[in-house]
Amino acid sequence: MLGGMLAGHDEGGGEVIVKKYFSNEMNGDSRVIEEKRFIQFYGMSSRTANDKHFEGLKDYRSSEGRTVLVPYRGPVANTIQDISGGVRSACTYVGANRLKQISKCATFIIVNNQLNEVYKDTQTGE
Repeated sequence: MLGGMLAGHDEGGGEVIVKKYFSNEMNGDSRVIEEKRFIQFYGMSSRTANDKHFEGLKDYRSSEGRTVLVPYRGPVANTIQDISGGVRSACTYVGANRLKQISKCATFIIVNNQLNEVYKDTQTGE
């Protein structure tokens, strides 16, 4: 479930791809104005994964995943620190000293309606 969040880090493997963006000068010359780094990310049911790990896509299967370039993000430690900080904050908000206590300290609400009607305009209905 964290594939997208952890994609693009050094520890995920993959080759760093550098894309250069050029400007077109009036005299026909072009110069690099920006370089961005990416890493290829693919889902395990993608054609890329099947070719790389399973000797290709079998006749009875279909490719369900995608292969995309994600921005290069460096070491994963910074992202893990952000996740840990978010969990710590959540524990603080609900008054839990440990992760186990979150369910006892918080009220979880099942959401089955994606339309937020709290800020609905009563005159237009939008």
